Amino acid sequence: MFIKKRSARLTDDLLGQNRKAIRIIVGLLTGHCRLNKHMSLMGLAEEATCRFCSEEEETAVHVLCQCEGLARLRFLILGEENPSASSYTEAPLSRLWSLMQRTQLDRGFTGTLAFAIAASALGSSFQHGYNTGVLNNPKDIISEWIGNNMGNRTGTETSQETVTLVFSIMVAIFCVGGMIGGAVTGLIADKFGRKGGLLLNNILVILAAICLGTAKSAGSYELIILGRFIIGINSGLNAGLAPMYLAEISPVNLRGAIGTVYQLVITISILISQVLGLQSILGTQTQWPTLLAITVVPAIFQIVTLPFCPESPKYLMTNKGKELEAQKALSWFRGTLAVHEEMDMIKAESEALKLVPKVTVRELVTNSTLRIPLIISLTVMCAQQLSGINAVMFFSTAIFNMAGLSGEKASYATLAMGGINVLMTVVSLFLVEKAGRKTLLLIGFGGMAIDTLLLTIAMGFASAERPTVGIFCVIFVLVYVIMFATGPGSIPWFLVSELFNQAARPTATSLAVCINWTANFLVGLAFLPLKELLGSYVFLIFLVLQVLFLLFIYKKVPETKNKTLEEISAMFRQQSYQ
Repeated sequence: MFIKKRSARLTDDLLGQNRKAIRIIVGLLTGHCRLNKHMSLMGLAEEATCRFCSEEEETAVHVLCQCEGLARLRFLILGEENPSASSYTEAPLSRLWSLMQRTQLDRGFTGTLAFAIAASALGSSFQHGYNTGVLNNPKDIISEWIGNNMGNRTGTETSQETVTLVFSIMVAIFCVGGMIGGAVTGLIADKFGRKGGLLLNNILVILAAICLGTAKSAGSYELIILGRFIIGINSGLNAGLAPMYLAEISPVNLRGAIGTVYQLVITISILISQVLGLQSILGTQTQWPTLLAITVVPAIFQIVTLPFCPESPKYLMTNKGKELEAQKALSWFRGTLAVHEEMDMIKAESEALKLVPKVTVRELVTNSTLRIPLIISLTVMCAQQLSGINAVMFFSTAIFNMAGLSGEKASYATLAMGGINVLMTVVSLFLVEKAGRKTLLLIGFGGMAIDTLLLTIAMGFASAERPTVGIFCVIFVLVYVIMFATGPGSIPWFLVSELFNQAARPTATSLAVCINWTANFLVGLAFLPLKELLGSYVFLIFLVLQVLFLLFIYKKVPETKNKTLEEISAMFRQQSYQ
């Protein structure tokens, strides 16, 4: 009784990783083992105490977690063999047990895991980001080539409207391909696996690079359109497969940070495309085909590196029923053979999924337990694209001109904005596991809403005669990018994988990615006409949307930081019953 009372008072300190509190509790457990003559556990408890004295807190908790008498230790802590859900909150030492159980799942960042992240993310999300921004800098040069090419075919001068239409199709077809790729993500993920799907997807990159790289020599702008369509399909598939793979190989405590890597590589690749597209590098009359074809380089990197990485352990266990291979894969990622507790959870999930039918789109819509996370996933994906980030990027050059930056200086200012985007995405990678997903989304959308209002007001007063107002506009643009990169830019990509179990994840991911690309396409389609109609006041539309998304996130989006899939699923089951 003394142990339980004393431990209850130390629980709050324990959850805060207070070394002194944990050390005292382990000492109390050691004394409890001695008092009750639990000789098999006494040695482990004493070793754990020594570890704490040597400032090896994590190792100490691992020692307790990895003992063969785990069920017996659970009995000692909780005071009962099979505690109910309610007793977890009532038992005085239940939170100590929760920490010990989670510690075995929260493995650290290993070299093999880092290799798998690099192999899967660099070769996939690079295509998404690079091909989003690659046409920006050489736009005038490519447009001129299109006009000359069409004139040579017809023997007449091509109108500027026709050239603009063709170039707009080149830009938009990328999103159309992304919609198609996103829609078939679930099918590919189930049939070929997460790793297998990523590897096969590189065939599309090679075909696209051939089309893009030979378009000028072949005198065919249609090849650019075809290549952009193919690379769009590739990027749509990558947007679903890569975050899914990253989520399934990540420890619980690093799931958000590793999931952010996908968006980080997107921002880096956009910046690379802007740098390479400068006229002093590859944005020239002769080198722009090379600029477009460079997209094949990361694909080659992935083809060389990803085969050395195992398939997702959850896919091997749940979809293929290969328990031994799944355990080997998990041991490879974790850098240790002691993965029994995590394997037990994967097996338990696999067994539970055998009792339910395959999740279809209809099941996602009709089943209230699945419908709630589906609505959240689709809304957050739409929020990312409808936040107005593309509009800010579009206006950035004009805003920099208002501040007195023109020509090449404005281009370098745009590069600086891309650099800030990368930097803040790196910062969010560390913040997401400390502040949480929901907190960063609220900060991001709240900050963007305030900033959008200020930017709209400032742009209404900005002019060449008022350079000071233009400087304020530049500051608001940079703040906008910072707020977007803090959470809304990265979190939606991996949040979908966190909200669904193994059976529903592929189908839900397909829908979410398809919606994301569709929203991206619609923004690109509607923005220019709205900009012509409303001018700088077009940002007011995004302001209204940001406020609506902010309210939705506050009311509906749960916090998934450090929660297991079982805990998240139980949360949605409880909501569906209310």
